[in-house]
Amino acid sequence: MRILYIAAGIPVPGSLGGSTHAYEVARGLARLGHQVHLLASGDGPSPREIDGFTLHQRRTPKALSLLDALPVLRLARALRPDAIIERYYNFAGAGMLAARRLGVPSLLEVNALMVDPPEVRKRRIDDALGGPMRRYAELQCRWAARIVTPLHTTVPASIPREKIVELPWGADVERFSPAKRARRARTLTIVFMGSFRAWHGVIDGVQAVMALIGSGYDLRMTLIGDGPERVVAEVMTTAYPGRFRFTGAIPYDQVPAELAKADLGLAPFNTAPHPALRAAGFFWSPLKIYEYMAVGLPVVTANIPPLSTVIRDGQEGALYPEGDLVALAEAIARVLDDPAAARAMGVSARQRVVERYSWQRHCQELDGILQEMVG
Repeated sequence: MRILYIAAGIPVPGSLGGSTHAYEVARGLARLGHQVHLLASGDGPSPREIDGFTLHQRRTPKALSLLDALPVLRLARALRPDAIIERYYNFAGAGMLAARRLGVPSLLEVNALMVDPPEVRKRRIDDALGGPMRRYAELQCRWAARIVTPLHTTVPASIPREKIVELPWGADVERFSPAKRARRARTLTIVFMGSFRAWHGVIDGVQAVMALIGSGYDLRMTLIGDGPERVVAEVMTTAYPGRFRFTGAIPYDQVPAELAKADLGLAPFNTAPHPALRAAGFFWSPLKIYEYMAVGLPVVTANIPPLSTVIRDGQEGALYPEGDLVALAEAIARVLDDPAAARAMGVSARQRVVERYSWQRHCQELDGILQEMVG
C-alpha cells in the first residue's frame, strides 16, 4: 500500500514527542511492507530516504499549515496514495482536503482534545466568531474513514463512536532495551523526561526528590527536556549542587542511553493547570512512560486513569494521588527501599510494554485499520 502521512508543523527528525510519533509510525508501517511518504517540518534535502520511508519536508510555520493545501494536493496527485493519514492540528487539514478532493480514504490521527473547553481562550474566540474552528474539526472527522486516538473523548460528541479506534501510542522496544541498563550504583538516579510545562509536573518531581535528599537519601536526578519551567527548576536545585543534571532537549537516538543510566522513571503528571485534560480525561498516551518501561525501569506516576491501567501499583511501579507531593516522595521511596521488588517491577514493566504498548504493536493494529479502509 502507498501511504501519504501528513504531520504538519512537526519536525522530523526532532526531539519532540510528536517527532518521535511521526517517525515511528512511518518507519513501522514501512517495515510492514508499505511504501510510506511522510510530510513533516524541516529544511533538509527533500525528498530523501530515511529508515525505509520517504521524508518530504516543508518550512511552513505550524500555525500556517493550511497554506500548504495546494502543495499537499500536488504531492498527493503525484504519489497517487492508497490512503492518507493526517495528524490532527487546529490549523492543519491539508491532507484531509487532498483526500477529499482525490477520493482517497483518509485516517485522522488525534493526539489532543479537538474542541477546547469553554475556559480556554482559543475556544472563547471561536465561539465569538460563530464556531468556525469547531465546525472545521467536525467536518474533518466526517471526512475521515477512521479516527485513531488514545481516548475517544478527544473527538467531538457529534461524531459516531463506531468511527473511532482507541489505540495507545508506544515505545520502540528494540531501540529501548534493558540490555543497555547500567548496573545499580550506590547513588541511585531518578530520571524525568518531557516538556517542562506545569501539567508535566516537573516542579512536583524536583520538590519530591529534594525532600528525599534532605531526609538522607543518596539520590541524583537527571532531567531530560526543556520548557518554561526549566529555569525555575534549575534555581530550586542549586540547594543541592551536583545532585540534579539538566540535559536539555536531546536527539531521539540519545534517549535510550540516558534512560539506561537511571534506576527509576518519574512521570508526575498534574492535570490541574490543563483545562482540556480536566474536561475530557487524561487523553495523552505518554511516550516517556512507555520508554521508561521498555528499558526496564520501575515507574512512579499519578493515580489517574488510564495511567493507572498502564502502571499498576506494586507491579510495574508505584502510584500516588495526583498533586500530593508528600505521597509522591513516599511512592519514590517505596520503590527504591526494596531493590529486589524494584528489579521485579522493571521486569514486569518491560514485559507489559512489549505485549501492549510498543510502536511495533501500534503499527500492526494501524495496518489492519488501513487494510480495512482501503478494502
